[in-house]
Amino acid sequence: MADHKIVVVGGGFGGLSTVNGLKNVPGIRITMVDRRNHHLFQPLLYQVATTVLATSEIAWPIRRLYKDRKDVTTLLDEVIGVDRKTKTVMLSSGNVLPYDTLVLATGARHAYFGHDEWESVAPGLKTLEDATTIRRRVLLSFERAEMEEKTADLDAHLTFAIIGAGPTGVEMAGMIAELANDILPPEFRKIDTTKTRVLLIEAGPRVLPAFSEDLSAYARAALEKLGVEVRTGKPVTNITEEGVTIGDEFVPCRTVVWAAGVQASPAAKWLESPADRAGRAIVGANLAIESDPDVFVVGDTALVLQADGKPVPGIAPAAKQQGSYVAKVIKARLTGKPAPGPFRYRHQGSLATIGKRAAVIDFGRFKLKGGLAWWIWGLAHIYFLIGTRSRFAVAWSWLWILLSGQHSARLITQKETLRDES
Repeated sequence: MADHKIVVVGGGFGGLSTVNGLKNVPGIRITMVDRRNHHLFQPLLYQVATTVLATSEIAWPIRRLYKDRKDVTTLLDEVIGVDRKTKTVMLSSGNVLPYDTLVLATGARHAYFGHDEWESVAPGLKTLEDATTIRRRVLLSFERAEMEEKTADLDAHLTFAIIGAGPTGVEMAGMIAELANDILPPEFRKIDTTKTRVLLIEAGPRVLPAFSEDLSAYARAALEKLGVEVRTGKPVTNITEEGVTIGDEFVPCRTVVWAAGVQASPAAKWLESPADRAGRAIVGANLAIESDPDVFVVGDTALVLQADGKPVPGIAPAAKQQGSYVAKVIKARLTGKPAPGPFRYRHQGSLATIGKRAAVIDFGRFKLKGGLAWWIWGLAHIYFLIGTRSRFAVAWSWLWILLSGQHSARLITQKETLRDES
């Protein structure tokens, strides 16, 4: 009897959890497809963008992760379509993969609410390339300010706007403020980096809207203590290379980071399956699409409803739980055992850090803020990293910053002119 062919698209948390959950299942052959050769620990991606960590500390080659799994084949390719009638996956290389079971864990991309032209001047933060692009722009802003003769242009170079006050926006704003206030001042001769202006812009009424109001208020106060200008209640109406417009107010600014919204991958379009407004494929209680029990969708690209009717949040623990659950469903089918009950999301808490000395943790009934929360946040993230080497490397980088006050990943790695073309 031929092996059961399982194709997993996406090497993120959902995809890896699916493959890991199918270890030692006899009679299967798994093909994992990703357009990048690495698995990325996205919760710490902002620390690459703000010069705290190196790229190698939060990413691992997928092939290395499965070098001892003879049942797993890894392909560096991009999916461009799915034919459910012939049960095949089309790749950009021209190859076609047959499947018996398909798992789509293709994640999400940035959403600019109908203003895709903003992407070139306001990059989001989803990939290592995004992180190194933002890091380069942040560092070059200070370098350009050091060379600037015009006061107005100097101020624009030293103004940073982060749009969206969820965990990513809050963490980015806090780290850029600390970079300007604590790390860089001794290194520049002409400019005073402590005069850097960091704006955190949120259209809603408060920062960290997914957290309780008291933790949200604490986070805002902690950000303002770092010198961050928190702007809530007004949306950004325009972004150009010259700056951002908040409501009707124009703010000259040369560096903008987008942390305001995401759009699911085109998986639902490939499947010709119903989707919500964000493009997430609507799945059933077992995470398969309603019209095809052999196609599962997990992670940021799936709309999974909880018992109270609210969608499961698009965070790493949710994707991991969904991937593990799908693996159980597939295993039960192949072994003839009873299928597990409907998927139930177990919320493991929300965490966000503000700079390198404060954090907020919301576990529902249990809430924590301040320095102790920061230590717990750090230990939790170190625990979920892959491998002893990565855990040690990240722990050492953080300890070095605490002891020396220096970031170790402040390299501008792509050539770009220091002078504005204008």
